Amino acid sequence: MTYIELEARIKKAKPLDFGNLINDVLELFKKIWLKGFLTILLIVTSALCLIFVFALIGLSPQNDAFQETFNLEVFYETYFSNIIYGIPQTILVSTITLAFLGAFYRMCKQTVMGETEVDDYFYFFKKVYFSKVFMLGIIYTGIAVLAQLLFIIPYFYVYIPLSFFSVVLAHNPELGELDIVKISFKLGNKKWVITFITMFIAGILGMLGIIACGIGLLFTMAIVYLPSFFVYKEVVGFHENEEAQIVESHNE
Repeated sequence: MTYIELEARIKKAKPLDFGNLINDVLELFKKIWLKGFLTILLIVTSALCLIFVFALIGLSPQNDAFQETFNLEVFYETYFSNIIYGIPQTILVSTITLAFLGAFYRMCKQTVMGETEVDDYFYFFKKVYFSKVFMLGIIYTGIAVLAQLLFIIPYFYVYIPLSFFSVVLAHNPELGELDIVKISFKLGNKKWVITFITMFIAGILGMLGIIACGIGLLFTMAIVYLPSFFVYKEVVGFHENEEAQIVESHNE
């Protein structure tokens, strides 16, 4: 699907039903919880390895704001310096996260559409895609850092469009990086409220994993990533399936 077609579908998007979205999220999670667990495990393991490596070479963020007595000036200095200091680490973590989530969303689509399931968690680490994912990781980090430098509140706003990066990538890998970014922001802006509310509820459900001594979070947190998948599905749709349906109807 071309950029113009995606843009047109987003502009014509109808209102989404919150109840249906939550129901779809819960039903899909029942089917893909194990794939979600493995995805979260891969993301967390990769992130921890990167944090360890950066700590070894002395490039990990500092935590001096709460030593002894709290000092507001020190807090601000630490907050802003850590954001800037952590950019290289954030770029790599963002890149890896986008790649794993992109593969996860491909598997979600296969499950929802009844396609042959291929559990390729490293799909977007292939040479043909990785440079694109890495560039998206840089853009993601740039936007997130700018929003954080404006002190958190703008980050709550941009988080929704940013959450669509891997969804759009997963279903439109042929698009250029900037087109993926623009489509993500158009979709995020168009459906910001319902996406935020659905993700918030999904987040509460995901936090239930704390009951299992914390480790359960690895099994439940994947549900947080499903609302953006279904918002994309309802607004844009999966064009391969639609085209197949059109061909079948003509043959009949």
